Amino acid sequence: MAAGSPTVWWTLLDDGRVRCDVCPRACSLHDGQHGLCFVRSRQHDEIVLTTYGRSSGFCIDPIEKKPLHHFLPGSSVLSFGTAGCNLSCRFCQNWDISKSRETDTLADAADPATIASAAASNGCAAVAFTYNDPVVFLEYAADTADACHDIGVRTVAVSAGYVEPGPREQLFSRMDAVNVDLKAFTDEFYRSLCGGHLAPVLDTLEWLVANDVWLEITTLLIPGFNDSDTELDALTRWIAEHLGVGVPLHFSAFHPDYKMLDVAATPPATLTRARGLAMANGLQYVYTGNVHDPAGGTTHCPGCGAAAIERAWYRIDAYRLTDDGRCTSCGTAIGGVFDGPQGSWGRRRRPVRLGDPTVVSP
Repeated sequence: MAAGSPTVWWTLLDDGRVRCDVCPRACSLHDGQHGLCFVRSRQHDEIVLTTYGRSSGFCIDPIEKKPLHHFLPGSSVLSFGTAGCNLSCRFCQNWDISKSRETDTLADAADPATIASAAASNGCAAVAFTYNDPVVFLEYAADTADACHDIGVRTVAVSAGYVEPGPREQLFSRMDAVNVDLKAFTDEFYRSLCGGHLAPVLDTLEWLVANDVWLEITTLLIPGFNDSDTELDALTRWIAEHLGVGVPLHFSAFHPDYKMLDVAATPPATLTRARGLAMANGLQYVYTGNVHDPAGGTTHCPGCGAAAIERAWYRIDAYRLTDDGRCTSCGTAIGGVFDGPQGSWGRRRRPVRLGDPTVVSP
């Protein structure tokens, strides 16, 4: 497929409009109009993806930055995104990419096979579809995932999970791991701050667990909006009851950005409080993010309580697991995807042009 290539998730309506069926927004478009995501548009009597094969840039990141703490810890991933998003979060911290309306800024072009080859030659364990939501460029992401798997490179999606069932299966069935941004646990938050709804995201979370895709969840805590004990209790109880106590949960600190510059940054104490509440509700792996908190970055064995993986920011300082992910102290299996020690890519984020000489990770 080329940029502007046809897609299949759309319906021609009786009134002449074409409805995009990728996400619950169901944008219904006249010829030449774009959906809210901006990158899926109507051309004649079909919906096309205008950003296929074009990226806002490629970087080698630590897997912990996605964040994924139980998927090949310490490894590096080749990360990229395109432009646009199907939610309108007022607090978006990647707004320069996800809210972009200038596809001319997508200067890096690469077909799926080139991306897969670049990941392998740079020593990356996986390719991550991130920076903006891969739901809006799902055909490009799905084709790239297939190319990765053809040569033994794994795949990771970072997504808000706001997607319809058919496209959900097309995209996420091709992923080895997914981090879903569960933005809050009230529909009011989703409606007023994101322009969406909570229920489709919960459906995606349940689908991922039911289909054995490794899942981790991130919730950005915004002071006064989604950080009350009542909401955190409801959120963490739902995860325990519907997804399982072994699904890792990351509480991340908000900083003022985009359209919420007047809201204070999240105090570290809020993250610590949320982590304690989640653990009290039975969740085994709860982490804090966007702050320096070694305790909140450590993976503890649910069997004996030993520190199985110690982290400082994105750096692995100690790794006490067997190759198949069992605690070396007691033999308890830690949930996740493990393949022996991967070293530690650390805090580096290294931009890569796919035509450049390879950058080999240590």
